[in-house]
Amino acid sequence: MFRIWYNISFYDNLAFMNQYIQLLKSEEILRKLSFIQLVTYFGAWFSNVAIYTLLLDLHVSAQVIAFTAALNFIAGILQAPFSGSVIDSVKPKKLMLSLLLVDIFSTLLLLLVSDISHLWLLFSLIFIRMAASSFYFTTEMSLLPKILSGDKLQKANEIHSIIWSLSYTVGMAVSGFVVYLLGIKTAFVLDALMFVFGFWLLYKVDIKVEFIKSSESLLGMMRDTFRYLKRFPHAVHLMLLHAFVGLTAFDALVALMVDQYYASWIATSLALGLLHASRALGLVLGPLVLGKWINNKRVMYIFVFQAFAIWVWAALMHDFYLSLAASVLVGFFTTTLWSYTYTLLQNNIEAKYYGRIVAYNDMLFLISATLTSLMIGVLATQKYSLEFITFIIGLGFLLGAFYFRWILKTKNIQELR
Repeated sequence: MFRIWYNISFYDNLAFMNQYIQLLKSEEILRKLSFIQLVTYFGAWFSNVAIYTLLLDLHVSAQVIAFTAALNFIAGILQAPFSGSVIDSVKPKKLMLSLLLVDIFSTLLLLLVSDISHLWLLFSLIFIRMAASSFYFTTEMSLLPKILSGDKLQKANEIHSIIWSLSYTVGMAVSGFVVYLLGIKTAFVLDALMFVFGFWLLYKVDIKVEFIKSSESLLGMMRDTFRYLKRFPHAVHLMLLHAFVGLTAFDALVALMVDQYYASWIATSLALGLLHASRALGLVLGPLVLGKWINNKRVMYIFVFQAFAIWVWAALMHDFYLSLAASVLVGFFTTTLWSYTYTLLQNNIEAKYYGRIVAYNDMLFLISATLTSLMIGVLATQKYSLEFITFIIGLGFLLGAFYFRWILKTKNIQELR
């Protein structure tokens, strides 16, 4: 019986993966944007491991590590109120190229950070880099509904998530070895070169989408968006639902785990890379297994499974190898939650508001991730155990399950399939 089930599941997964491949073959813009995404995201993780390795080498406090993690999200929060209006007013390719230039120069300037007295520069560059990256991401996510819809849009979001996870997996693992063997500055240079390559690829892409520049002022567009959200509050609830996935902002937690439990017997950069890579492996595998199964009624169960996976991780945290295995389980449900809740929002709003509402959605997600990072730092400083902190995060997903159940009962949410 198990053998029959295994064979069916195996061939079903192959067929499901083939749907991704066929979509990429048939949609030229999506295919090119996905490859550019793979290049730029892969480069970004080199500097991510290097930054946290640098901080641990400088022996900074838990609060500094948590604040650094939070900075990855704060920029996106501050710019969200107007970024969506800009996206709906500027041609996407021109905007995305400008943002990649900011990424290139801010990454190269990280080479100047070498001492604890340079923390102000590190914080400034992280803020600028993540502002550009967040803006780029929101621009791309508001572009997808203009070229795809329905099931294709959901699969495009899943492809986006898989690429992010694959880049994260390989990038984190490889960068751990690069930082260990060649040093932190080499990682920064490789990161910048990846962005340069991504800029060149995007420059060659002909993005053919209808672009109607709004005649309204940015302030007028913001007021119009709030009026829309007031008339259709289901969009607000879907944005809040997606924000629960921000609880998986584990960068600070992983860095503190390495410092507290593993640094005495394994190189910091290697431990960081392997832990992040293990979770990202789960992020890649999850949608391949769950993508054909998920629907509106089953999302609640994914929230519950995510909570239990995080609690398993908390229980096994002391042992490095068991923690690696638990990290895969933690990542397994996250991508499906992220892509499905994102697609639900895109499918349940008017096309006119894509850029603005996607920007506000990202803002709420980033607020959730920021508060999670800061909470980790505060609780760790107050001597709460990392296991307890992780358990609290798991409770958040249990709350998300009941919240989505309420949304389905009280709001008119369209099924994706």
